[in-house]
Amino acid sequence: MIRVLGIIAAVALSFTAVFAGEWPSKPVRLVVPFAAGGAADTMGRLYADALTAAFGKQFYVENRVGGGGLVGTESVARAEPDGLTLMVSGIPTHVLGPAMNKNVGFDAMRDFTHIAYFGGTPNLLIVHPSLGVASYRDFLALARHAGGIEYVSAGFGTMGNWIAEFLAAKEKIKLVHVAYKGGGQAVLDLLAGHVKVGMLTWSTVGEHVRAGRLLPLATTSGQRLAYRPDVPTLRELGHAEFVATTWYSLSGPAGLAPDIVESANREVVNALERPQLKRHIEQDALETKAMSPAEVTRFMQSEIDRWTPMITRLLGAK
Repeated sequence: MIRVLGIIAAVALSFTAVFAGEWPSKPVRLVVPFAAGGAADTMGRLYADALTAAFGKQFYVENRVGGGGLVGTESVARAEPDGLTLMVSGIPTHVLGPAMNKNVGFDAMRDFTHIAYFGGTPNLLIVHPSLGVASYRDFLALARHAGGIEYVSAGFGTMGNWIAEFLAAKEKIKLVHVAYKGGGQAVLDLLAGHVKVGMLTWSTVGEHVRAGRLLPLATTSGQRLAYRPDVPTLRELGHAEFVATTWYSLSGPAGLAPDIVESANREVVNALERPQLKRHIEQDALETKAMSPAEVTRFMQSEIDRWTPMITRLLGAK
């Protein structure tokens, strides 16, 4: 009997090893639920290249936009758990979006398998030089005098959208959201001066800030940024509870095979050593960390627990 059980166990292990070795058997679709050019898209393409090199099968980005990222996210929740459809998940789609819109068609934890952590980047309050303000206090004074100011973000439910709603409520000013399908599109109108205020990630606006085309007034990072030490944090400006990054991760539909999850996680962690990714991490001040699937799942839940009550309370008071 013992010998029979041993044979069964050996066969099972052999089957698992073969299954893990065969994935992916076909090209893998990596859904980015925002338009090309923004932080999520950039992150997705960097890791898609790394996973393609690691597995020898094409990982290709599909930008599926709409609903502030919720359309593409829901499509992945409904996909077959065969490992051939994954997505760039993260705080916009799985934390802020559901908290700001109760009618989403998915559960951020129950309907997904969370695989690996990509990294996060701070957000900045930025303005076009023609707005004529040089500081956060100048911006508040102008907003109060004008009776309201339009601003761009990467889309409804993104961190930029939430920061602006937070500041509008706390500072008692009116900020009118002009939503886009991704940060890349939003920054084009900001650069053109059609809208003069933005709440966007450093990875989206960094090169324009360095070139002087956009002026940063505040950042959501915990400490002042090493590359722009003149820009104050929101914490310094009176909002002690607000320290945040726009972070992204790798997820798939619920029910993904554990060996697929472990294989994908391992290669995402290994990708942090790739020269191209290292350059991007340094250039865009990405905060990265190697996390196991269990750790990224717990992190996702902790972010939901952190932000949902604050968002519900603040928006409910409006």
